[in-house]
Amino acid sequence: MREPMGRELDGKVAVVVGGSGGIGAATCRLLAGQGARVVVGYRSNAKAAEALVAELPGTGHLALPVGVTDTASIEAFRDAVLSAIGRVDILVNSAGTTTPVPHRNLDGLTDEIIDEVFASNWRGVFATIRAFAPALKASGAGVIVNVSSIAAFKGFGSSIAYCGAKAALDSMTHTLALALAPEIRVLSVSPGMVATGFVPGRTSEEIERAGAATPLGKVAQPEHVAETIYGAIRYMPLSTGIRIAVDAGRAL
Repeated sequence: MREPMGRELDGKVAVVVGGSGGIGAATCRLLAGQGARVVVGYRSNAKAAEALVAELPGTGHLALPVGVTDTASIEAFRDAVLSAIGRVDILVNSAGTTTPVPHRNLDGLTDEIIDEVFASNWRGVFATIRAFAPALKASGAGVIVNVSSIAAFKGFGSSIAYCGAKAALDSMTHTLALALAPEIRVLSVSPGMVATGFVPGRTSEEIERAGAATPLGKVAQPEHVAETIYGAIRYMPLSTGIRIAVDAGRAL
């Protein structure tokens, strides 16, 4: 990751759901480095989240649990954030799960897998935005960044359900950009394959081969996605409702 140029988010509060994972953790580090007070929303690994908070530059950062498939948990998370800090300016939705199923294996894509993928990648994101929308509106210049995927529009990904859920997420981004304007901007950041352990069973060799096959010949790192999220927040004040690919040209 490049060295931050300044503390351009001083006074801002950023909530990162899925903040202890690869992309989420890189985003927390970058936003904190730019002066934001960061809330790391984690599902179950409290130890990793607390360790991340301890290493973030600045003060006042928090690690709080949230289950994105449970609306009551999301609302309790929101209440804890507002009780502790009192405001939210930035919401990054980077949580989600997937179960790899070959696209030709229609029987392998069970109802249970479909429901889980849509609950974590779409319904949970919507419920989180719904919960935080009043606080983001009160900010006056709120920003929501949803971590999507090029699977949404290219037809390849860990499963057909994952492709469909991310396509629905992009549609939500578009729709909410209209519904929540002018107080809140809403954007999608769409990685290709990223060098994390997000997809079960995907090896580092597979990731390296996929990176080498892109037009730019590079493997996307979590920091690349984090820098794009930061750019959308800080340097795109007139952009909303769009998706931004971070894929070394893989979707071309």
